[in-house]
This record gives sequence, structure tokens and C-alpha cells, in this order.
Amino acid sequence: MTGRTAAASRVLDAIDLHCEPMMTALAELIAVPSVSGTDAENDAVHHVAQLMTAQGMEVDHWQIPLGEITAHPDFPGMEVPRSEAWGVVGRIAGDGSGRSLMFNGHVDVVPSGDPQQWTSSAFDPRVVGGRMYGRGSCDMKAGVIASLWAVDAIRRSGVRLGGDLTIAAVLGEEDGGLGTFATLHRGWRADACVIPEPTDLDLVPANAGALTFRLRVHGHATHASRRTAGVSAIEKFVAIHAAIMELEHERNRSAATSAKFELAYPVSIGTVAAGDWASSVPDLLVAEGRFGVALDESPDAARLALEQAVSAACAADPWLRDHPVDVEWWGGQFASGRLPDGSDLLEQVAAAHAAVSDRVQDTWVAPYGSDLRLMTGIGGVPTIQYGPGDVALAHGPDEHVVLDDVATTARALAMLALEMCGER
Repeated sequence: MTGRTAAASRVLDAIDLHCEPMMTALAELIAVPSVSGTDAENDAVHHVAQLMTAQGMEVDHWQIPLGEITAHPDFPGMEVPRSEAWGVVGRIAGDGSGRSLMFNGHVDVVPSGDPQQWTSSAFDPRVVGGRMYGRGSCDMKAGVIASLWAVDAIRRSGVRLGGDLTIAAVLGEEDGGLGTFATLHRGWRADACVIPEPTDLDLVPANAGALTFRLRVHGHATHASRRTAGVSAIEKFVAIHAAIMELEHERNRSAATSAKFELAYPVSIGTVAAGDWASSVPDLLVAEGRFGVALDESPDAARLALEQAVSAACAADPWLRDHPVDVEWWGGQFASGRLPDGSDLLEQVAAAHAAVSDRVQDTWVAPYGSDLRLMTGIGGVPTIQYGPGDVALAHGPDEHVVLDDVATTARALAMLALEMCGER
């Protein structure tokens, strides 16, 4: 990145002068309990649309045609029902002389879990020791607000850009990618994209994938007093689960990972439901989970690996041989994705970060799915992740983000926009 220009100094000054309103806006967005599939998910999109309008952007705020989108052959799936969904993109238009840049961030969050494990209410944001606590603070409302304030600082400073600078605030990322898919379907593209997911200010140019699956294990019901005359679906699941864990071990035996993650391609059972009466032998167990897709592995190949492991486990059990486990693929289907070869985006983001921070960055591949694979795979837009927050805190109790890192992200994204889009 070239030396700091007068325009860059004005932009950074604008961010510093408006840090307090930025943190207030973050708290207000966290307070919207935008759990995936709830009405509040759309409320969060509407809230961001209002912020974009107040900041003087051109705003495209539309109702997503769910029937059309979900019927598309490339639709990435979703796990919660929605009767209504909205998208929003804000833009500062350039004059066409520079490259276009998009910031993409999701406003939906996962459920807050057991409230007893939170120090305070998950949707009542609080600041302690320079950290803001609340569901979505880390994953990834801090990144969304940092993006908004980066763009707003450019507008406030009076800098005119050569290329378009856009922000897409999307819903449905947590359960498949509905919002980003709909944004691409509407025609929004850019020459490059940064998703400010929680990377702890590191660089993440690639994601593994994750496929949602459901298992149905069949048993034979009888009165619990005659337990041995029945077949417990729970007991039969034990062997299936062992086979899945062995498959996970084999798939990760030689897989490279970062120091942040023990497994590159984890497999996890997230829900288990069995039985309908305490004194009956359960005749059905339904388990749901996620299956890690290796980098550059096709989703079809990953599905086959799990199906073959389950089939082999069934073949080894006399009951399951005649009553095989059903494997269903449903919900979010996250393929893997990576920054295309030849893109200079990683170097550009690293330079933008170095221009505003002396914090040393690492580069790693994330073992979870994200909208990166939609931006690169369907949109053809070179994309990386760079943002505030430690992903180890995502989806857990007392989720939080370091406020200084939110400000650093805003500064870095603003510098990236000036460099990539160019000053008129």
C-alpha cells in the first residue's frame, strides 16, 4: 500500500472522531435478538438499512422472493422456516475509474442457549474492560458495524472514489447462506469482497465446508419390563456414533490445521431425540449433525464418505443389517471455498491492516462453512475474511468482542477501500 495520503488521514480522523457512536450503534444492533428464522432477523436487516440511509448511501432494500430463491438449483439450503426475508445493500458510487469493493456481513445469530450460563442477558449488551458482551457481538455484528463506519468515514471526509464501494448486510448465513445467495441473485457483484467475520484480525482466505445431515435409527418397541424382547434405537445408535467418530479421525489423520483448531474437518452430532415414553423401549432415534467438508472436496464426495461409513456399521450389526439407518441431507449445505489463485486481495488486506496496526497477522484456513464460498463459487468474487473477534467465542455464552479491534477493523477496511477503489 502506498504512503498515507491527505485523504487517508482525513478518513482515519473521521473514524477516530466517531468511535463512540460506532460502539453505540454496535450495542443497538446486538440488542436486536436476530436469531435465524425469527422476525427479529428481518428487524436487524431493516435496522441496518436505516443506518445506511442515515449515512447517505444509495440503498437497495428489498423483500427476497423466497419461492423463487429456494427453488433455484444452486440454493444452499436453510434449516429454519421463514415466511419473509429481506436483503439490503448500501453503496457509495464511484466514477468507474477504479475497482469495486464489497463488504459482506450477516446480522443473523444463533440462539443464546442456557441463560444461566450467561453473566447477563444475551441481548442486553454491556461493556466491561474494553469488551462488549452479547450474542452476535463477535459473530458478526461487530464486523458489520465496522464496515458501516469505514464507509461512513469516507463519505464524511469528502473523498470521492473511483470504484463502487458497497455493503451487503445479509440474513440466513448461520443456516445456509440465504441472504448472500439472494444478494448475488439480485445481481450485486464486486471486483473483490471482504467478509469481516471474527478472525481476530488475522487473514482467512479459505473455508472448509459443512453439510447438515439427519440420521434415523430404527429399533423395536416393547414394554421396558421386557427390554430384551425389544431393540433399543438408542443402543443401536452407539455403534453408529462410534463409526462416525472413527471416520472423523481418519479424515483428519493427515489434514493440516492451524493452532486455533484441533480438527480441520470436524464431524459433530448436534441433536438427538429418541423414545416417546419412559417405560417403553425406544423404536426410533433421530440425530442431526454437521459433517466437515475438506478443502477442495466436493460435497457429493463428502456425503458419500458418511453414507459408506454408516452403511458399513449397519452391515456389521444383525439388526441394522435388516433395518439400515436412513441418512438424509437437509438444511445448510456449505461447500468449501477459497480465494482464487492470482488474486492480490490477501496482500491488499494485509497492507491495509499494517497501515493502521502493528499487530502481527497470521493466515489460516477456517474449518467451518461461511458465505465466502458463495461469493467466490457462485458470484465469482475474490473474497477473504478479516474482522474483529475471536471465533472461539462465537455461539457460546458470554460472547464478546474487543472494542479496540472493532475500531482497527474500521480503519483497515477504510484504507483498503481507498487503495482498491482509488481516489478521484
